[in-house]
Amino acid sequence: MSLKLVAIDLDDTLLDSGLSISSPCKTNIRAARQQGVIITLATGRMYSSALPYALQLKVDIPLITYQGALVKNSQTQEVLYYQPLNPDMAVAVMEYFQTTGIHYHSYFDDRLCLETLNEEGMDYAQLAGVEPLLVGNLRDACRQGQEALKIMAVDRDQERLIKTEKELKQIYGASLNITRSKPYYLEVMNPLANKAQALKVLAEHLGIHQREVMALGDSYNDMEMIKWAGLGVAMGNAPAEVKAVADYVTSSNEEDGVAEALQYWILGKEQI
Repeated sequence: MSLKLVAIDLDDTLLDSGLSISSPCKTNIRAARQQGVIITLATGRMYSSALPYALQLKVDIPLITYQGALVKNSQTQEVLYYQPLNPDMAVAVMEYFQTTGIHYHSYFDDRLCLETLNEEGMDYAQLAGVEPLLVGNLRDACRQGQEALKIMAVDRDQERLIKTEKELKQIYGASLNITRSKPYYLEVMNPLANKAQALKVLAEHLGIHQREVMALGDSYNDMEMIKWAGLGVAMGNAPAEVKAVADYVTSSNEEDGVAEALQYWILGKEQI
């Protein structure tokens, strides 16, 4: 199999529990790039949160961020793909979350926007490595023309969040992309904002065929990308549903699963 483009999720895929990229992963990514393979990141994170990792890896092509709502070049800042939420839909979803009492926040102009500095919001800001921006009323901001790239709900009560996800999908169906990136993160985007669609756009931009694309991920938000790619790889720490749609299951993120997959499918027995 000839692979020319590899898209790698960040959290719980490339990153370990300390939010770092291991030495074996860095080494194999560098070796793959030296063979002419293009490497990019495909994450639910904000562009500004993903960028430091891209710079660390010297990734100089468009990054897939916000679950595919924004594809932006890490060097030139050129935007290849941009799919914000419809303002009326964004307001409706925020009002729904308001009635449930579940924490939610949004993203305007690549800023993490919170209405209050509560525990859930601050924990997420720390994970993302960004400074949050206080916005008095997120719904009013959308009504006044702010474009939301994503709405995220955070709830440690996983059963309640699963129920919320089902209810939102019943209400909106295919009008929104509703997914979970972690058991306690529920994310809502434009229906055209998903990692598979963004990866398709990027591959076409680079003149690369679907069969020449490899995608690696660990969670529900990675499933479409894993299914779309010519070679879909699930991490060893992925849920069973994610592993079921993959062509190959590698080791966990704590066991350098990305490095293992690159070694097996691209580098072969080459000593690096």
